[in-house]
Amino acid sequence: QVQLVESGGGLVQAGGSLRLSCAASGPTFSVYAMGWFRQAPGKVREFVAAINRSGFSTSYADSVQGRFTISRDNAKNTVYLQMNTLKPGDTAVYYCAAQRAYGLRSEPSAYEYWGQGTQVTVSS
Repeated sequence: QVQLVESGGGLVQAGGSLRLSCAASGPTFSVYAMGWFRQAPGKVREFVAAINRSGFSTSYADSVQGRFTISRDNAKNTVYLQMNTLKPGDTAVYYCAAQRAYGLRSEPSAYEYWGQGTQVTVSS
């Protein structure tokens, strides 16, 4: 079992940047593929980005492609989401999640473990 704790959210103006971190407990972080999701008020949780176990393969939602970058440091049991050129539409609670299946998955149901989320608010 793994526990996930997100940090790095906050209030930023449109065009600004934030870096989210997700720290995982336990010695087996490298066996999990990781994902970032977000949920805005009144909307369903949506996929943002995913990264495989080694960190060499990533995928992104079309809405963030070219602006967000997912990465991981297995030595630090941490996954990151660098968010640049933020837009008001990026405002949401951001969650990290872990899953043990091979490959990059975009559906929330594929993920076994979730963090509590961190709020990102982008003002216009």
